[in-house]
Amino acid sequence: MNTYIGLMSGTSTDGVDGVVARFDGGGVDVRAHACRPFQSELREALLALNASGPDELHRAALAANALAGVYAEVVAELLAQSGLQRTAIRAIGAHGQTVRHRPGAFDGIGYTWQLNAPALLAERCGIDVIADFRSRDLAAGGQAAPLVPVFHRAVFGRAGADVAVLNLGGIANLSLLGADGSIAGFDTGPANVLMDRWIERHHGQAFDAGGAWAAQGRIDATLLAAALAEPFFSLAPPKSTGRDLFDAAWLDALLARHGQIAPVDVQATLCELSARSIADALLRHAPATRELLVCGGGAFNDTLLARLRAALPDIAVLSSAERGLPPLQVEATAFAWLAMAHVERRAGNDPAVTGARGPRVLGALYPA
Repeated sequence: MNTYIGLMSGTSTDGVDGVVARFDGGGVDVRAHACRPFQSELREALLALNASGPDELHRAALAANALAGVYAEVVAELLAQSGLQRTAIRAIGAHGQTVRHRPGAFDGIGYTWQLNAPALLAERCGIDVIADFRSRDLAAGGQAAPLVPVFHRAVFGRAGADVAVLNLGGIANLSLLGADGSIAGFDTGPANVLMDRWIERHHGQAFDAGGAWAAQGRIDATLLAAALAEPFFSLAPPKSTGRDLFDAAWLDALLARHGQIAPVDVQATLCELSARSIADALLRHAPATRELLVCGGGAFNDTLLARLRAALPDIAVLSSAERGLPPLQVEATAFAWLAMAHVERRAGNDPAVTGARGPRVLGALYPA
């Protein structure tokens, strides 16, 4: 029984993507895909947990229960779409919602916290749940991120070709799949997270659909140069980041050092920041790449993709759909695959990517 469900809610904090995926002979067949946006109350609760505040344990516990409820709704929709009974699903891979990510910080170990209630999800669905994928890599000295490059190698890697896979969620991460079979990967910095917060502040919208607002603005070269001076961009991999760094406070501190800039020009500059930081990282660490496959919600930001293509004129920037897996299905399928790896007692991390001391079986099992 090689059919799994994967559930992913990422740093964009916009909702849940889920898939039913069957893995056979190294290939993947996505049988169903469902999306469920977060209600505003849950989204606000999750975003608030990115920073310290009163009564955090209580608020986190209730948010985790609510998140499991959304996950369970997505599972029910996936089963209905696919026509499968729950007994046909070997396990659910449930990532959880990252609310803090501080690997190596404070005590030399740090932490990464994916808010989740996997026992409740197993109870609601009657299917084994695999969760808590990141903490084992962190315990082994790794960054606990990114975890998807091993999956990307299995699905998108091609012998004799240097291929990169770019996930554009709240944060951007690259998987570098070498022609020689090598693999590398790391977070490059913001993808949508800063643009999302800025348009929400000024227009009350959760995201800049198609990058339409950013396209109306003018890139401020001084602001862009100051943003690109952020030390994270010059760190060598392995490295990972999140809202712990790139949040509203980071943006406000950046803007406070400059004169008045029109909000639309800030949005255009933030879009260019994402594109430039990604392009710089790719050219620095994998200059032989000739194909960049883009997935995640940012794959639908036409302005961001146009800026990426302008920064990477010698590289074909393509949707992951052109290689068989639509952008909104990639990460959820990755966590279905990681659930399969757990069940089969196979390593889900790659030490070359995360910096862990060695390969590790990722995740914890919550039996139905």
